[in-house]
Amino acid sequence: MDSRRLQSLLAEVKSGEVPIDEALQKLQRLPYDDLGCAKLDLHRAIRTGFPEVVFCQGKTCEQVVGIVKRLSEHHSKVLATRISPEVAGKVAETVAGCTYHSAARILVAERTAEPVVKAAAGEKYVMVLCAGTADIPVAEEAAVTAESMGSRVERSYDVGVAGLHRLLDQKERIMGANVLIVVAGMEGALPSVVGGLVSCPVIAVPTSVGYGANFGGLAPLLAMLNSCAAGIAVMNIDNGFGAGYFAHLVNR
Repeated sequence: MDSRRLQSLLAEVKSGEVPIDEALQKLQRLPYDDLGCAKLDLHRAIRTGFPEVVFCQGKTCEQVVGIVKRLSEHHSKVLATRISPEVAGKVAETVAGCTYHSAARILVAERTAEPVVKAAAGEKYVMVLCAGTADIPVAEEAAVTAESMGSRVERSYDVGVAGLHRLLDQKERIMGANVLIVVAGMEGALPSVVGGLVSCPVIAVPTSVGYGANFGGLAPLLAMLNSCAAGIAVMNIDNGFGAGYFAHLVNR
């Protein structure tokens, strides 16, 4: 149940199209629905503007299918993150309108699919940068999240500090962004470089990509937290979803 559907239901009750008892039945599961393995926050879309997102890692296939199915009964769009192709396939057999974004490891279930629109000149958009090709899964998780929530997203990948000319070739697009997500592993230097070029917020995401001294993403995390460039917010290691969600809120 989101604000638009709730307003529509209340209008139908007011006009007499929907009896009060029927409306009450639809509202009985608010604010949450207990599935046993999970208590689904059906009220979240009304409070925050977007439904509860399903983090699939660590859940069984049956749990993921049941959770996504029930959320889809109440919301026009549901996101499931860190979902494997096999589990996504099982969900798609049960829930209509599923699209699986393999690079992002995200499944989007929506009743009326809308095409992704490229950012037009003069319109606000989120831009996602990543340092290397190995960082793309986290970058795509961020990009698909922001797009699914309604933001326009531009991408530019493999623009790390080992070849700054690649980054500077994107300067016009970077400068036009309303908010930037910058994803990097190894030593995590890219957000500092970008932060010194732009006046908009930069959301830095460290990844676990790198050799031993990267410490599974701890080295770039600390580098980003200690950046001397102003205007940088830092997400947890590999948290593309959190970056995409926050970027959408800034862009909105």
